[in-house]
Amino acid sequence: MSAHGISPGKDITFELQQLIKSVSNEENVTLVFPKGQYDFYPDNAIEKYRYVANHDNGLKRMGFGLFNSRKLTIDGSGSTFMFHGRMVPFTVESGQNITLKNFTIDFIRPFHAELTVVKSNKVNKTFQVKVDKQNAPYKIQDNRLFFDRFGQLDPTGSNIVFNPKTRSPIFNTYDYGLPWLTLHAKLVGDDIVELSNIGNRLPPPKDSVLIVYGNNPTSRLVPGIHITNSKDVKIDNVSVLAAGGMALIVERTENIHVNKFTVSSADGRLVATRADATHFIGCKGEIIVENSLMEHMLDDGINVHGAYVNIDAYLGDNKFIASISHFQQMGLIFGEVGDRIAILSRETVLPFFESSITAIEVLNDKRFVVTLADTPDNLPNVPMSLENLTWQPNLTFRNNMVMENRARGALVTTKGKVLIENNYFNNQMHGILIEGDNKSWYESGAVEDVIIRNNTFVNTGFSGKPHYPLFVSPMLTSEQRIGEGYYHKNVQFIDNNIRSFNGLLVHSKSVDGLIVSGNTLTFSDDYPTIKDYPSVDINYSNNVQLIGNTAKRFNWTLATKMSNDSKAIQIKGNDGFKQ
Repeated sequence: MSAHGISPGKDITFELQQLIKSVSNEENVTLVFPKGQYDFYPDNAIEKYRYVANHDNGLKRMGFGLFNSRKLTIDGSGSTFMFHGRMVPFTVESGQNITLKNFTIDFIRPFHAELTVVKSNKVNKTFQVKVDKQNAPYKIQDNRLFFDRFGQLDPTGSNIVFNPKTRSPIFNTYDYGLPWLTLHAKLVGDDIVELSNIGNRLPPPKDSVLIVYGNNPTSRLVPGIHITNSKDVKIDNVSVLAAGGMALIVERTENIHVNKFTVSSADGRLVATRADATHFIGCKGEIIVENSLMEHMLDDGINVHGAYVNIDAYLGDNKFIASISHFQQMGLIFGEVGDRIAILSRETVLPFFESSITAIEVLNDKRFVVTLADTPDNLPNVPMSLENLTWQPNLTFRNNMVMENRARGALVTTKGKVLIENNYFNNQMHGILIEGDNKSWYESGAVEDVIIRNNTFVNTGFSGKPHYPLFVSPMLTSEQRIGEGYYHKNVQFIDNNIRSFNGLLVHSKSVDGLIVSGNTLTFSDDYPTIKDYPSVDINYSNNVQLIGNTAKRFNWTLATKMSNDSKAIQIKGNDGFKQ
């Protein structure tokens, strides 16, 4: 870079993009940045309208806009790429053999505010916070608190209370979720704001930190790295310290290897990214994530899934009008000619027919017309969905630490082979959630082959709710039903170590083939003891083995609960459990 006039300590946005453009038709190019801080400002950044899955679509200004690149490497040599505005640091579109390595992404200000609680009054349900106006410029308007996030005025919005000692969400987090639409704000001192009208919620305790981060549809505008329609991508030794969305979002990409990826809060901050550390939607081939640290996010560590799309109308001749189901997936590429497709009932959330795409016509960002090779002679008169069976990746997730974050450690809904091993999980909600839903985010991919082994789970569910190290169940609406078949298949949860204040192990529903074996639970006094929920909760499941698990140092016997509609259950050799 130094040979091309690009050096640390100044805005390189324009010069860098011109250089990238000049080598866009070349292969085997490596851009090497001598170590330093390189600054990016939005003034001269390229801008394109971008669809970004599980984010808010819109015009995006970019630091690194990598389009149609082949065999390109970005080597930061340990540099920091500092962003000074509402910019997406990295966009990789239609790339092949792309490597990103040896750099840190940060923003001069984060996309959230951290408000230290200086007074708390449980009687009148008010509290006062100290606002750091350098990192969180703010204004009070019509008794409401707003924050200036690089020119966009965001309401208080979504919020969560963190414990600065544990650097994670506070115990019993849900007791403190504030109704931001009714929240009143009043300036009572030098950047001291009093907040009131909190309804039936508790005011955050003194010395805790209230994290506020806006609300949809503007709270997920700026992911750290966005990769789409690409193949054979490597990310190595990269850190993301802030992002107004996910640190890494990957869609419709074949083969990606993520190694030594760090998502963590910068010095002086408690929170890193607005959403997930890593997220993969509609991918195929191999996803490998290893040797990485993911902490202090405001959502999950990793999420791998596809997307259900609704069938709106059958046009005859094997043609359907279908629609993207969630507003933050508009513009999603559902499929292409040749992809295998399943047709599902949205009542049972189960597939009943498979075919392949022969033609697809995009109408707009929500709807498209898809033609299949064949359809059933008589389509059922029920709400239906489509799922892409071709874009279902394998996942290897190993030697990672996912900790001190809001929400879950790992979400997995893919039909590929899944191996989750030798990881450390310390999460507010479920450690590993294997779900799938045709009602909310419409995340598809009932699993068929999952091995979860030799992991450590510490204080899973410190939200205080029944959150398990392993929770396997589709998310169902009141109109959807089970009983006509099993959604998930072949899940092994073996030889894991769980340090637990609540004694929870596994929950299942609609699973055929579940092995829970050789796991050790040890009592933890890090949080108040909770004895309200069964350690093992099996519902409408088949071929279940609960064998050789051990519970240590609990002063109560851990309960196992089996529903009457569960079948072929084998229970033996479990020490410290009762049925």
